[in-house]
Amino acid sequence: SPSFTLDGKDIAFTVIENGKAELRTARTILVTGQDVFPFRATWVATGAANSDMFYAADGEIRRRTTSGTQTIAFSAVVPVARPHYTKKARDFDTTRLRPVVGIGTPAASPDGKSLAFRALNDLWLLPTTGGKPTPLIKDSFWKCDPAWSPDGKTLAYSTDRGGSLQIWLRDMATGQTSQLTRHTGAALSSAWSRDGRQIAFLDQTGALHTVQLADATTRQIFPAIWEPGKPSWGPGDKTLALAAFKPYSARYREGLSEILTVDVATGAAQYQPHAPHKSLGTRGDDGPVWSPDGTKLAYAFASRLWIVPVDAQGQFQASPRALNTEVTDAPIWAGDSLIYLSAGKLRRVSLDGGAPTTIPLGLHWANAKPTGKTVVRAARLWDGRSAGLRENLDLVILGNRIADTVPAGQGPADAKLIIANADQTVMPGLIEMHAHRQMQGYAYGDREGRLWLSLGVTTTRSPGSPAYHMVEDREALGSGARIGPRYFATGEAIDGSRIYYNFMRPVTEPGQMSLELERAQALAYDLIKAYVRLPAAAQRDLITWAHAHGMPVTSHYHYPSLAFGIDGMEHMGATNRFGYSRTTSALGISYQDVGALFAAAGTRLTPTLFTSGALYAQDRSLIDDPRIKALFPPWEYARLAARADQPASAAGLASLARNVAHLRTLIAAGGQVVTGTDSPIDSNGVSLHMNLRAMVKFGMTPLEALTTATRNAGDYLGQPLGTLERGKLADLSVIDGNPLNRIENAAAVSLVMKNGETHTPTTLMAPFSTIEHTSNLQPEPYANPSPLWWHQAEYVESGRAACCADPFCVTPSTPRVFRATEV
Repeated sequence: SPSFTLDGKDIAFTVIENGKAELRTARTILVTGQDVFPFRATWVATGAANSDMFYAADGEIRRRTTSGTQTIAFSAVVPVARPHYTKKARDFDTTRLRPVVGIGTPAASPDGKSLAFRALNDLWLLPTTGGKPTPLIKDSFWKCDPAWSPDGKTLAYSTDRGGSLQIWLRDMATGQTSQLTRHTGAALSSAWSRDGRQIAFLDQTGALHTVQLADATTRQIFPAIWEPGKPSWGPGDKTLALAAFKPYSARYREGLSEILTVDVATGAAQYQPHAPHKSLGTRGDDGPVWSPDGTKLAYAFASRLWIVPVDAQGQFQASPRALNTEVTDAPIWAGDSLIYLSAGKLRRVSLDGGAPTTIPLGLHWANAKPTGKTVVRAARLWDGRSAGLRENLDLVILGNRIADTVPAGQGPADAKLIIANADQTVMPGLIEMHAHRQMQGYAYGDREGRLWLSLGVTTTRSPGSPAYHMVEDREALGSGARIGPRYFATGEAIDGSRIYYNFMRPVTEPGQMSLELERAQALAYDLIKAYVRLPAAAQRDLITWAHAHGMPVTSHYHYPSLAFGIDGMEHMGATNRFGYSRTTSALGISYQDVGALFAAAGTRLTPTLFTSGALYAQDRSLIDDPRIKALFPPWEYARLAARADQPASAAGLASLARNVAHLRTLIAAGGQVVTGTDSPIDSNGVSLHMNLRAMVKFGMTPLEALTTATRNAGDYLGQPLGTLERGKLADLSVIDGNPLNRIENAAAVSLVMKNGETHTPTTLMAPFSTIEHTSNLQPEPYANPSPLWWHQAEYVESGRAACCADPFCVTPSTPRVFRATEV
């Protein structure tokens, strides 16, 4: 924020570096030792040779004179609105059948007669005329991204049944399966070439590869780029098209999602926009997809279906044309027509633009609900509400609900008995309030839910996910087809004209917002997130609509959102484009107005203490934990271990201390804090416990910290969670030690119960503790970023690691077998 001095001979500006904020000129430091705000300084003449300077620092307006500094007192009254509406309740109890709407990555067979898609933790086969689908794989591992061979005889898909997410092949006639890739990272988003000889795929870093069917050799086609979409082959298999991120500038990370075409032989790439300064729908399953005859591309723009004539290199030959007016996702070609998802249904439209028709999907799911009685006999119990432990109690559970708490030994004699001994504590399951479960190409796969449960996390909430994959995950978990915490989530966050993550909805066109809200209602979002470039007026209208439909709204902003009745704010002060709406200064310090506003509005803060990783150098207990070694993907574990190997940063610890001081001030003012971490950007499961430990290290009590991840979170969700009381869902952990005396004990889980079903860390680790991984292939090291790669995000890491840090990095002459426990 530069400004001229009064005589015009110098320029003053704010410099923020090395934990300091200073007001300087090119020749001198004007103000130091204060929390200088990055606003323009102003001079006023006070005499022939002198002038006074006004500036902002330490939450005050100050006047600097030749004789000293004065504070200009001021006060302001701003409106806030407490949200008043009834949150919709989730049904956790009835076992009635309900239609599946979580349909992921549909793929049409070459003859257009069959659809393969992902739902309820399996891949399914459905006639394109509709009917009852057939499950194809029938195992408990993660499965995604089906792709047909050109002759229709083989289906490629990604699964982690071999230990990490790799491409497998299924013979559609015999049902036999075999593993194709043994890539050093994940292998996802398969796209079969037109000649049937190779498959293009993405790894977890966003690098584009091909694998040959004849000998399984892989080749990197294009280096890592930020969260690209699924590739599609052009005519002659010479060009690949995919949705890719294009930056605007180095100042802010946001840009556009455009079509990127890549020459398979040379790697030369070129962007192609739908229209100037316009983004595609999302960078995921929304296209572009090449037509069977190679003359057209189809994709979603502004949540509608569009096609455009192209040449063999994917360059537009005419203006794009809209084919429908209804909300559209995941378009695919089926002969001379297109199939897509619309409001939870499969729809089909011909190229002549006739009325779309629905493909009936006879697939249903129901809540998995245990029956019978269970008694958890606790020598010590923290119920999530009391200030201390209660002793010698029987927690009586009927089905999936807590029925009563009675003195030990008085629970029903015919119940299954679980005994927590005198050295253990029974406590509520932890609630992770900010985790993007489908982020980074599903890289965790089946490990993810198991990892969270093993660390005592029984509920997660996502404020941004690919919509249909989110619903598939929610339905798979609710039905018991997948193991993991219960799940509350939204789809893609609603954003403005520039976006960054692949799961953002840029809303720019007339009438588009109604399509976005139709999707939200049809897919029964649990909440909605307004992202950082959505205009304030649109955010106000979004809050009004969401509350009328029982959905809370969250954002990165506290004001003016608090005047509109917003329910929550994410992060201490991450990505923000208003400039004036900051909860903390650049030095991480918060002031009186922030706590007063939160308390008056009743709005919750999810702080996501990113700098809690500064504690790894002092506390490696979770990095060395067998659960983490078994249930982190190898590349993610290498990244986590590398963080732990870094010495503690004084600046990081100081920032963390200031962040926790802000939380303490906020709580003292009457505000509420809930715990979330932004995983997997920060490490899944581990970061939640490190957040709790950071709170305690810098002044909160273990009781205060644990309350943010239990009772406060359950109250915010408006669901029967977070405490161990009559009528609440049976989500709990049995841990070693007392978490109210030592916060680290909260991670010492010996048994976890979610929805009345019990697991132990050993059983949760089992599928990935016994699998052997054999590799005699030369893995490709992660490439340097290409000129198109852009990742200047606040608090975000690329996730790429050096090849030497990868436990599967071996040469052809030294094949080895690795067990997951060794990793």
